[in-house]
Amino acid sequence: MTNISAPPSSGPETDHKHTLAGTVDWDFAASTGVRLAPRGPLASRYTAEQAVAELSEASVRAEGPVREVTRLADGLPIPAAQIVDRPGWVRAAARSMAELTSVAARSDDESAESDTSAAVAKLAGKPAGLQAGAMLAFVSTAILGQYDPFTGADGTLLLVAPNIVAVERTLRVKPSDFRLWVCLHEVTHRVQFSSSPWLVDYMQKAVGDLSEVTEESFGVVLGRLNEALRERRRNPDGDPGQAGLVGLLRATQAPAQRDALDRLLVLGTLLEGHADHVMDAVGPAVVPTVEQIRQSFDARRRRSVSPLQRLMRALLGIDAKMAQYVRGKAFVDAVVDRVGMDEFNSIWTGPETLPLPSEIDEPDKWVARVLG
Repeated sequence: MTNISAPPSSGPETDHKHTLAGTVDWDFAASTGVRLAPRGPLASRYTAEQAVAELSEASVRAEGPVREVTRLADGLPIPAAQIVDRPGWVRAAARSMAELTSVAARSDDESAESDTSAAVAKLAGKPAGLQAGAMLAFVSTAILGQYDPFTGADGTLLLVAPNIVAVERTLRVKPSDFRLWVCLHEVTHRVQFSSSPWLVDYMQKAVGDLSEVTEESFGVVLGRLNEALRERRRNPDGDPGQAGLVGLLRATQAPAQRDALDRLLVLGTLLEGHADHVMDAVGPAVVPTVEQIRQSFDARRRRSVSPLQRLMRALLGIDAKMAQYVRGKAFVDAVVDRVGMDEFNSIWTGPETLPLPSEIDEPDKWVARVLG
């Protein structure tokens, strides 16, 4: 028996272009995460190789149905997916985070006054890299796939073979159907970005705004936090997207940073909801057991977890991401049902046509503002 893994060359290597982006040593984060990432499920060599081969094929096969449903990316090339194991995903995720934060890192570099400040930044990046690596190791056990728009000429589609096999075993679903179903979601993300190139700059700008250092006093920040806690007590059933640690983080931020976080949260909600909509819209003609897979997968999302897992999920924003899937899919479902996919695709025109935070739960407002 062996651990399910990908061929050595199947994942992008961590580069050294922006290793200290945002005072995080991402090279150190990658090496830490690789050491800490738990081993994947055991399987025979034949099963492991068959999973890698089938995922590679499914990532290509998913492109046609996704383009047909979304009516996006027609005629664009179909880059090969990268089938990775957990260490491979950790390396790729660290590299992607370095690229995503590179705007802020370059700004910091330009403002550095001496070699001494650069040396201090490098030293400060080690503890942050250790923390980031530990979190990447934790996430590496759960993530099934990811489209990374920040690396490579056409972005990189990553599929984490051991995790996909582990989940399909747990759910007791047909492996070939489940692997294609996962690919439909991740390929939708590739189609979103390849047909809307402005999204990459939009995300990098929001992250740069989010990472800016402000001159506000501690008293001002504490006052905002206290007001947020009072509002939560007055309205405990408020916006689920602002709950938990995400809501507390937002409460401590200056208006410009808060706006940047809101932009990222709304975009993430749209991207994930749109991908979930496509997964189900493709239907049983392509994935015969899609209804069983959806029911089993949603039940898995809702299942209880241990106190330690609940803490880690909160720290990493995983529960907030689960809310993104639900709210985002409801938004996309409602708009497409009302105006059709062609009109919905106006949403990919530019930043001004993305939904506002107030429109995610009230899609008719988006329709009225954007489509008239």
